[in-house]
Amino acid sequence: MTSKSKDQLNAALNVVQAIAETIRELGEVPSGELYARLVGKLDLPDYEEVIRILKETGLVTETPGHLLRWNEPQTKAQ
Repeated sequence: MTSKSKDQLNAALNVVQAIAETIRELGEVPSGELYARLVGKLDLPDYEEVIRILKETGLVTETPGHLLRWNEPQTKAQ
């Protein structure tokens, strides 16, 4: 992997982490409002990809009204 590829990967991971942290801190946020705050920093396809990743990992749920909610990680029963 080239240095440029590593830098791009690190930048992408930082974006995902920052958006996840924002949703976690707020508890829930309308997706459109969150995107509006990111306009100029992130284009819509990239934003949608970040939200898809967060939903697929189970960290975030999206309601039919596009409200993003943070899901507390489930702990395994012992």
